[in-house]
Amino acid sequence: MRYLLKIAVAAVLVAAAAPAFAQSSSIQVEKPWTRATPAGATTGAVYLTIDNKSGAADRLTGASSDVADKLQIHEMKVVNGVMQMREVPGGLQVPAKGAVVLKPGSYHVMLIGLKNPLKAGDSFPLTLVFEKAGNVSITVPVQASGAKHE
Repeated sequence: MRYLLKIAVAAVLVAAAAPAFAQSSSIQVEKPWTRATPAGATTGAVYLTIDNKSGAADRLTGASSDVADKLQIHEMKVVNGVMQMREVPGGLQVPAKGAVVLKPGSYHVMLIGLKNPLKAGDSFPLTLVFEKAGNVSITVPVQASGAKHE
């Protein structure tokens, strides 16, 4: 009987704690990747999907990694027939219960001042900084230089 009571108490404690664990991260980062860079390249880009499970919008405000001197959130778009790339002022909005895809030719994390070439088959740590969710650390795999994804 005492054994059953201990199991029941443990079950109640686990059930009470479950919502806290389930809500520990409102932001999920999926499918991060980057392309290998040639020797001497000083820039690179990271692509990924940000999924906001929260009922409140959040904002990607920055990123950090030891592979480059500076990281910025950038957008590429066509303006008057010319492809332009620029830093996204104030960061990238991630809608509540929504997702944002960072992909070639669109939004991406720009790696500026690469310390070494990115080599296919390697990976590196990257920390994304969100206005509400805080820091989210991921590992970014490096794909072949001509990779489109996966």
